[in-house]
Amino acid sequence: MFNIIRTNFQNLDFIRLVHHLDLFLAIRDGQEHDFYNQFNKIDKINNVLVLYENNEPIACGSIKQIEGKVWEIKRMYTIAQARGKGVASRLLFELESWARELGVEKLVLKTGKRHLKPSIGLYKKNHFDLWKIMVNMLILKMVSAFKNT
Repeated sequence: MFNIIRTNFQNLDFIRLVHHLDLFLAIRDGQEHDFYNQFNKIDKINNVLVLYENNEPIACGSIKQIEGKVWEIKRMYTIAQARGKGVASRLLFELESWARELGVEKLVLKTGKRHLKPSIGLYKKNHFDLWKIMVNMLILKMVSAFKNT
């Protein structure tokens, strides 16, 4: 059974999950890890979700204000054993719901170009579309839940 809590960057389960995410990304990003890592600090992220299965933390994600009513999804991670169960989609849905409650008008997320196969399919399935292409990353934005963006 899944349980989701709303918390902030000080939550120990969130910190542990992000640590695993950072180790995973260091391998996947290779020499580009330092470039990506500069965008992945968790201090001051006050809107964090941790998803539990049988009281064990298995996934996390957060939203952080960029400017005005534009917010970004940050630090999405699901442990390997929980992938393929719809956990990440559930987490995205809950993050989007929270963003709407906060009056967010545009919700964006960034993913490195090396993360295309595992990430882009998930995000497109959950109503994100490619918005901008930068040198080392893709930026996607939510289009269906935030109709006036």
